[in-house]
Amino acid sequence: MSVSYSVKRLLVALAIFVGSVAAMLALSTLRPPPDIRPVDVTAPLVEIVELSPETVRFAVESQGTVQPLTQTALSAEVAGTIVSMSDGFVAGGSFVAGEVLLRIDPTNYEVAVERAEATVSQRQIEFDGAKKLSEQGYRSSAELASAKAALAAARADLVGAERDLQRTVVRVPYNGLVRERSAQLGDFVSPGTRLGTVFATDVAEVRLPMPDNDLRFVELPDVTRETTAMGPAVSFSGQYHGKPASWRGQIVRTEGVVDERNRMVFAVARIDDPYLLADSSENSKPLPVGTFVKADVDGITVDDVLKIPRGLVRGNNQVIFVDDEQQLRFRALEFLRADAEFAYVLAEQVDERRVLVTKLEAPLNGMKVRTGEDVQSAQGDDDTNDAPSGIASAGGQ
Repeated sequence: MSVSYSVKRLLVALAIFVGSVAAMLALSTLRPPPDIRPVDVTAPLVEIVELSPETVRFAVESQGTVQPLTQTALSAEVAGTIVSMSDGFVAGGSFVAGEVLLRIDPTNYEVAVERAEATVSQRQIEFDGAKKLSEQGYRSSAELASAKAALAAARADLVGAERDLQRTVVRVPYNGLVRERSAQLGDFVSPGTRLGTVFATDVAEVRLPMPDNDLRFVELPDVTRETTAMGPAVSFSGQYHGKPASWRGQIVRTEGVVDERNRMVFAVARIDDPYLLADSSENSKPLPVGTFVKADVDGITVDDVLKIPRGLVRGNNQVIFVDDEQQLRFRALEFLRADAEFAYVLAEQVDERRVLVTKLEAPLNGMKVRTGEDVQSAQGDDDTNDAPSGIASAGGQ
């Protein structure tokens, strides 16, 4: 009896389990399938910059040190003791053309001039006597020629003595400054002794190295032709007494050779009156010799050029554009020129004008993007779609 009851209970429990499973299966078959929605991949929103062709005047950058056009190393031409010096004959001192910078003791040379003058007088008397006697037939032509030669030699000695006397005075034929003084008052000097170095202040020059690639952007004077045409203007910048200063100059020539060490061509720029001795304008600053300056040489003008910000150039020459279908287009460009701020390319070489600014993690060629124009356009469409319902509602009222 007990066994039958247990079996009955087991059968009931089994029936309940089977019924539950059957009900679950029935319900699962009756439930509608889930909706399948396409995955919406949103194109990234990017920033672009619109390029427009413009006319660009290129400038060639260079640098150099200011040097005098005319510099003279003064040396003694005669022997003697330095007996006087100009107050301006010191390092940094100024002088004018023809000013006496120093004197060497002239005593011996004055005596030599007097002796030469006396000799000339004596030889002149001898020549006059020989000529008169020759005319009377008492002297031969050979004796007259000898007297004439002696007179010529005496005059030559006088010229030499006078030149030596002049050389006891040291002067130069230009206005200038003293770079260094090598002799002192009271020094005994001999021919060739270094006295000092001076330079002219009317003009200064700067040698500007230029790489070969930059030469096509600047019109330099042609060294193969005789011409008086000046080269392009130059803007110099540097420091004067610890403050920024600028100056103007002009290319006057090229040196006509290529430096074998760095393959540079040197152009020479000239600055007139660098010390402002002729023009002391308050807005100008002197440009001392030895100053290091940076130079911007005016270059040629090119039309229809696109200026691409240098930060938007990938690698050496790759730029990402956004075409009319809002897709990224990678372009390898042949730049006309590039500097620290821009890369320049002729407009005729590029079809697109919109350059990608946003830094994407993994941009791909042909990748779809959205721009600010797309967002504004989408907002405009939404406003347009809303407008008719509002108008209809108003009409219904």
